[in-house]
Amino acid sequence: MTDIKEAVRQRYASAALEIAKGDAGCCGPECCGPNEGAVSCGAEYSADEVATLGMDPRVSLGCGNPLLLAKLEPGQKVLDLGSGAGLDVLLSARRVAPGGHAYGLDMTDEMLVVANANKARAEVSNATFLKGTIDDIPLPADSVDVVISNCVINLAEDKRAVLAEAFRVLQPGGRLAVSDMVEIDPLPAPVKTAVDSWAGCIAGTIPVEEYRQMLVDVGFRAVDIEVSREYAPPPFEGRIASAAVRAIKPIRPL
Repeated sequence: MTDIKEAVRQRYASAALEIAKGDAGCCGPECCGPNEGAVSCGAEYSADEVATLGMDPRVSLGCGNPLLLAKLEPGQKVLDLGSGAGLDVLLSARRVAPGGHAYGLDMTDEMLVVANANKARAEVSNATFLKGTIDDIPLPADSVDVVISNCVINLAEDKRAVLAEAFRVLQPGGRLAVSDMVEIDPLPAPVKTAVDSWAGCIAGTIPVEEYRQMLVDVGFRAVDIEVSREYAPPPFEGRIASAAVRAIKPIRPL
């Protein structure tokens, strides 16, 4: 495991242990450090809807709400890349019922334990949590209708591989609906190579146009990236922002 991947794993393993103790995620400066301005702390979620799962929206460690982009329908299969405590998966499972299924993929054992406990508590039967990495998805090609993710792709060293895997598992006509962090103004070189900053959703950000080109290069079309909530991570120069990323896998090969 690379240093960056291990730093990410350790950060989210620690967050999972905090959630398991009853602390609602990592939403304050005491645990999020320089990333606190980028984490949404569940603000985009309906507290009432989340409460039906017996969860707190602050368990979301993301930078948005990909379900606002996904427009899920009953009968669909949806995959969440980097599913964490399972909030987006369990909400998705409710929305694709009856007949649909929601998958969550995470590499952190501690998060998978929390997610499965949340699934049991919410009594959701049409959800499955898988162990694996987002650049090597343990699902067959053309197997899901929608791929979602919340502030996770920026954590990957090889983002092109992640996007290519998302494209592979989507059915023709399937949709990518992702909340992620992007780089607006360049960050200093030492920040871009610091594993702590990478694990904090800062160093791994890439410019919007680079993100767009990667999506096109792996085969996606109708790419749309909408930037919001720009943020200057102290004490660094440069700016990052949350972004809503949408794309479609063409029905016919190009």
